[in-house]
Amino acid sequence: MTGLRGQSEMQWAPAPLRTDGGGRAGAGTAMRLVGISALALLVAGCGGSGGPASPVSGGSVGGGTPTPTAPPSVFSRPAQEALTTADVENVIARTVAEAQARGLPVVVAVVDRVGNVLAVYRMNGARTMARARPGGSAGNLDVQNVEFRAELAAIAKAITGAYLSSSGNAFSTRTASMIVQEHFPPSANARGLESGPLFGVQFSQLPCSDLNTRFGVGSPMIGPKRSPLGLAADAGGFPLYKNGVVVGGIGVMGDGDYGFDPEVVDVDADDEEFIALAGTTAFPAPETVRAERISVDGTLLRYSDARTDGLRANPASASTALLGTAGTLVAVANFAGSGIVAGTPYGSEASGVRPATAAEFNNPDAYVLSDGAGNNRYPVRAATDGAEVASPLTAAEVRAVLEEAFKIMSRSRAQIRRPLDSRGEVSISVVDTRGVALGLVRAPDAPIFGIDVSLQKARSSAFFSGSRVAADLGAVTTAIGNPDANVRDFVTRLSSFFGPANGAFDGRFAVSNRALGLVARPYFPDGEVARAPGPLSRPITLFSPFSNGLQSALVVQNLAAMLGNINLPRCTFLPNHPGGSNRLANGLQIFPGAVPIYRGNTLVGAIGVSGDGIDQDDMVSFLGLNNAGLRVGGIGLPPASMRSDQIVVPVAGSTGVRLRFVGCPFAPFVDTPEQNVCQAL
Repeated sequence: MTGLRGQSEMQWAPAPLRTDGGGRAGAGTAMRLVGISALALLVAGCGGSGGPASPVSGGSVGGGTPTPTAPPSVFSRPAQEALTTADVENVIARTVAEAQARGLPVVVAVVDRVGNVLAVYRMNGARTMARARPGGSAGNLDVQNVEFRAELAAIAKAITGAYLSSSGNAFSTRTASMIVQEHFPPSANARGLESGPLFGVQFSQLPCSDLNTRFGVGSPMIGPKRSPLGLAADAGGFPLYKNGVVVGGIGVMGDGDYGFDPEVVDVDADDEEFIALAGTTAFPAPETVRAERISVDGTLLRYSDARTDGLRANPASASTALLGTAGTLVAVANFAGSGIVAGTPYGSEASGVRPATAAEFNNPDAYVLSDGAGNNRYPVRAATDGAEVASPLTAAEVRAVLEEAFKIMSRSRAQIRRPLDSRGEVSISVVDTRGVALGLVRAPDAPIFGIDVSLQKARSSAFFSGSRVAADLGAVTTAIGNPDANVRDFVTRLSSFFGPANGAFDGRFAVSNRALGLVARPYFPDGEVARAPGPLSRPITLFSPFSNGLQSALVVQNLAAMLGNINLPRCTFLPNHPGGSNRLANGLQIFPGAVPIYRGNTLVGAIGVSGDGIDQDDMVSFLGLNNAGLRVGGIGLPPASMRSDQIVVPVAGSTGVRLRFVGCPFAPFVDTPEQNVCQAL
């Protein structure tokens, strides 16, 4: 998954420098740089210096130039399974029976793999509202302490379980909680360790996304659908599987607390989690792919603190007849009707995600987004920014970037998929400097969440590599047109943090998402608890996963409007570009997996990758762009002298901390033993 560090990556460089794919501080002084030789070692270890080199293709560095010849298929397409209306009734009945046994009336939501809400059931006496847990000393910044209908929380949990999972991995909302907090793993014992590998992913799949579709608009079952609250970290959301294929998710809200688990070393007795687990018993995730079988930096992830032997009702004996008396099916404005509908088989035209035709993409394993009528929603196209860029990206160049990145992905060793040594599966997006999507392609079984996130990443890298950062952020207004002091404050902090020599992300440097993420953490260097926050983060006293800095500040207005049933076509109030849309239309993303595209010294776009480990995502974007440049000429990686790893930030007690550009895993391919594949580029 996009945020998880590669299992085969380099874990430690010679002390004191951590050069793992996370690109972040380890405990104490792991990112404190001492002397010129240390700085040189860091640059060499993360692919941040040196000029262009031979392509990585066909299993050897220095092999032949990549060609547009279609490669053979290496992936299996997921079977087109789906939940029937009877299946949905069964899931809800098992959930309600356990809720009755525990004396906690709940709201239950069931979705399919692409986020269509198949049913929302409210038990008699269930709480009407839920509240995002306060965090820090303020407790009222951004989404913290905000109230919303319990149905929205249940839907967000169900979508999280479905979107984070695949045939090779099953992740729950408890898994999500582990990987979005300020330390990984989240625990009082982990202070001093870097932030979670999916830090920031909770602000994706937003209800204002211009990529994810809205209920009741166009073809009814076309996905991926929006989540009302982004991705959830509150226990009580699981994926649902049918014949080993992920077909959706279930979410439960009953206690009114929409939160997260800050302490991973204990075992919670969470009623919502037990109740949701009961609902999965007819369609459980295979044990072989559950999160507890997957490790990150030597730490096993968590799937559930609840176990089936702790259930208080026998789920197999639950009767759907009780649904007629225990509660009622409810409609949810903008998300669901009042009945039960069957799920749509993922991979079908009706689902909105289907295999590409040969004319659409030059790879038999490629999937694209479709509109239900056979039309690719994001076909390869030329850039739209000719008014600002002298030589914008051509359609042929965009196609080359997507195809070469797809080839690298197809050879990569997956981080989160089981069995071990599976090939990585991701979503890949290319944008121009305006953030307009120029093409989007994905592997057959890549997690759904990566579709929206890959576009967020590409847009974020393009935006922060451009020269408009300060002007555009400073121009953000509130809904009534007043300057947004909350957002504008981050402009001042950027300028102060970097100083005039480095610039405040003013177009002089090519900014990757790895670099962007490092300055959006509540400690800089990441994890070092004695340090001040990065300029795009909240101070730790004000921080929570619901209020993490610029990322949440940019979207809170539009998220609040959506919760009030006001539909908006974008997630930020950044000024629109001359083409009419928004450079961060579906929000900002702040974990690795995107690099900017350059023509010489000129920014022309960005590539974003999401789905199977942040190091894998970095590698696919970095090597894919390099190989595309060698294939078509004219475009490629930014010059080494312009990359964000040339920025050294003054830090008290050291000679400075150098940002990163990318972090690629060691031994990353399943078909060759080569290592250090990004180092010479």
